[in-house]
Amino acid sequence: MDFVNEKLIEFNNYLRGRKVAVIGLGVSNIPLIDYLHDLKSNVTFFDGREIDDIDKNIVDKIVNYGMNFSFGKGYLEKLVGFDIIFRSPSCLPTVPELLKEAERGAIITTEIEMVIELCPCLVIGITGSDGKTTTTTLISEIIKENGYTCFLGGNIGTPLFTKINDMQPEDIVVLELSSFQLMNMKISPKISVITNITPNHLNIHADMEEYVEAKKNIFKYQDKDGLLILNYDNEITRNCASEAPGNVVFFSSKDKNVNGYLVDTEDGKIKVSENGLRKHVFDTRKMKLRGVHNFENAACSIIATKDLVKKESIDKVLTEFKGVEHRLELVKETKNRIKWYNDSVSSSPTRTIAGLNAFSFKNIILIAGGYDKNLDYNVLAKPILDNCKSLILLGQTSEKIEKAVMLEQKKLKKDINIYKCKTLNQAVQTANEIAIKGDIVLFSPASASFDMFKNFAERGEIFKQYVKEIVK
Repeated sequence: MDFVNEKLIEFNNYLRGRKVAVIGLGVSNIPLIDYLHDLKSNVTFFDGREIDDIDKNIVDKIVNYGMNFSFGKGYLEKLVGFDIIFRSPSCLPTVPELLKEAERGAIITTEIEMVIELCPCLVIGITGSDGKTTTTTLISEIIKENGYTCFLGGNIGTPLFTKINDMQPEDIVVLELSSFQLMNMKISPKISVITNITPNHLNIHADMEEYVEAKKNIFKYQDKDGLLILNYDNEITRNCASEAPGNVVFFSSKDKNVNGYLVDTEDGKIKVSENGLRKHVFDTRKMKLRGVHNFENAACSIIATKDLVKKESIDKVLTEFKGVEHRLELVKETKNRIKWYNDSVSSSPTRTIAGLNAFSFKNIILIAGGYDKNLDYNVLAKPILDNCKSLILLGQTSEKIEKAVMLEQKKLKKDINIYKCKTLNQAVQTANEIAIKGDIVLFSPASASFDMFKNFAERGEIFKQYVKEIVK
């Protein structure tokens, strides 16, 4: 007998004829246009962009379907009297108009929350300030290697709400979840991973507490059979264990006495440790990925999948996986062995520190700087001085980074060449002029991209383009 998703049928019946608001015409919400039209819902779309800045094909479809819309300045003024509201991750639930509608009785949800609520199969969720995309991708690849049908979504992959009807109980959903997606979520994945929590997005979140509390929603609504995988080396994530309703497994690369999974930086092996007894699980020297942070990502993927798949599937994926684009991605190696790396995803100091620590050589030319998210750059200064011979800065945060490095220089009495550039093209040209045989040029901004680029992916693509054009 074919599986019938009764929960999805019930939800669809609820949506029929209801007054539905969709806030944000981003990737995750666009599939809702056809979906809600087919259900004959009374839909209004809201977006802060002006109508001329929104894809004409999308606007035409909304108009042809006879749906309502409110775009541009003051776009949420008409957000009144809805039964259910799908918010985009960029529209925080703390927006006054949303709070007022919630108080009135509207259901406030997201595309991804409804996926977790309505899908009939196991959900694995991954969040963290750093490393979540690589960890999510590794987990999904391991699951697929073992023969499962895997649905990959959230921050990566494709919108999954309209795919729920295709999901079977034996399938697995793997989600990368941001703090914005997790805010106010009232359901948690069965298996949850928090890679780490460090200051991030503080230009959008009210404060660090709001950011941390959002992250915690990935496990708060698990039952006693849930599994939570936590970074023991990170104080915030370590302390999450006391709030977990289910089972907790730690991973660590620093504490050899941890009960859990140890990334041993001395012999390069991942080991499981219980009451002082250790068992070898995987040799990270087989991996194409580099850096302790990536070995930690591998440990997370092992813990999350070990009870679901054959060990051979884990070993094969971890051995063959080449990495995700824009994450310590080797762009070019010249004849005189100068290596150019694209690490555009690094939008915070902690990400860039992990990138610097991935190299054993201290001859790095670092290109950094970008949009200011109100982060502390003092933590970046010492790793720069310990690992870099030259620093090339651009963007809004260039002065903050330079100031932090110069203060640390006085303490450590170390010299470093600092260059200031106005554009990324100029930064690549400068790096090309000063690089000598055997150097590493690392583009790892430690900042967001929005002062010059649409997102980190566009920034990374343009960096790679400049390298290919300029570097011979």
